[in-house]
Amino acid sequence: MPTSTIRDVAREAGVGVGTVSRVLNSHPSVRETTRRRVERAIAALNYRPNPIARQLSLGRTSNIAVVAPFFIRPSSVERLRGVETVLTERKYDLVLYNVETQDKRDEVFRKFPRFDTFDGLLVLTLAPEDEEVARLLESGTPVVLIDANHPQLNRVLIDDVRGGYLATKHLIELGHTRIAYISDILESPFRFVGASARRFEGYRQALAEAGIEYRPTYYRHDLHGVQEAKGLAHELLSLSEPPTAIFTASDTQAIGVLRAAQERALSVPEELSVIGFDDIEVAEYLNLTTIHQPLFTSGVEGAELLFQCISEQPERQCDVLEVILPLRLVERQTTGPPP
Repeated sequence: MPTSTIRDVAREAGVGVGTVSRVLNSHPSVRETTRRRVERAIAALNYRPNPIARQLSLGRTSNIAVVAPFFIRPSSVERLRGVETVLTERKYDLVLYNVETQDKRDEVFRKFPRFDTFDGLLVLTLAPEDEEVARLLESGTPVVLIDANHPQLNRVLIDDVRGGYLATKHLIELGHTRIAYISDILESPFRFVGASARRFEGYRQALAEAGIEYRPTYYRHDLHGVQEAKGLAHELLSLSEPPTAIFTASDTQAIGVLRAAQERALSVPEELSVIGFDDIEVAEYLNLTTIHQPLFTSGVEGAELLFQCISEQPERQCDVLEVILPLRLVERQTTGPPP
C-alpha cells in the first residue's frame, strides 16, 4: 500500500497543503471545524508526517551538538549524563564531538558556524578563542559553555580556585603543614588555563594565608590517570621529609595516591591524609574525602540554558548569563590529623 502524503490529506479534507501543515504544527489560526476535518483525513489515510521535513518547516533539527574533550573521564561522563537527561525530555538528539588533540579541536571549531544540522552547541571544558567566538556569534548559533569561560558566551562554571583553597584549608585545619599537590600537567594541550592550574592557585592561597611556605618539591604533575598519580605519590612519599597530606586535582588521581599508600603499607588517614576533587560516584565507596562539584547538575543547567536561548531565537539575541555552581567539602575517612 503506497504511503500517504500531505497532499493526499489535503485532497481528502478539501483544504490546502498549508492548512494541513498548520494543523500538524498546532497553529492557532485554524478553525476548529477545519482542524477536525483534517484530523479525520489524517486518521482515514493513516498519514505519518516525515519528521525531518516537519523539523525543517519549523526551522529546527532536534539535534544538539556537544564538544567534549576526554569524554570518557568520570567528570565528563557525569556532565554528559546531565545534558542527555534534558535532551531526552525535550526529544532532542545529542551529536557528540570528541576532541583529544589541539588539531581536532581547531578543526571542530572551524566547522561549526557552517553547520545547519543542529539547533545549538554545548562546549564542555574547552574555552573558545576570541576569533572562534566571533564566528559563532555571527552565525547566530546558540552556544553555552560548561566548565569553560568566555565573557561573550553563556556559561556554567564552578570556582576552581575556591575549590583548591577549601581542600587545602581543610588539611591545614586538621594540623597539616607538609601538604603536597598532584595534578594534570598545568600547561593544557588546548591553549587555555585548565582546572588543575586554578586549583593549584587555591592551594597556594590557602598555604600563604596560613603562613606555610610553599615547597616546589611537594608539587607533582603528569597526564591524567590512576597509574600516573600513583607514580607521583611514590615520588613524594620517597622524599627525605615526605608530605603528611596529599591533595589531588581529581578523585581519579586520589585513587592513585591511595594505591601508592597501600603498596607502602601506609595507613590512611593515620599516616597519610588524602583529599580529592569532583566527588564522582566511586569516591563514596572509597570513603574518600573530596570537594564536591555538581557535575550532573552542570550538564542539566547548561542544557536548560541552551534551550532558553533556542526558544528566544530568532526573535532576539539571548542574554549572556554566567551561572556559578556551589562547591562543598565532603569529609569522609581519608583525612585526619597528621601523625
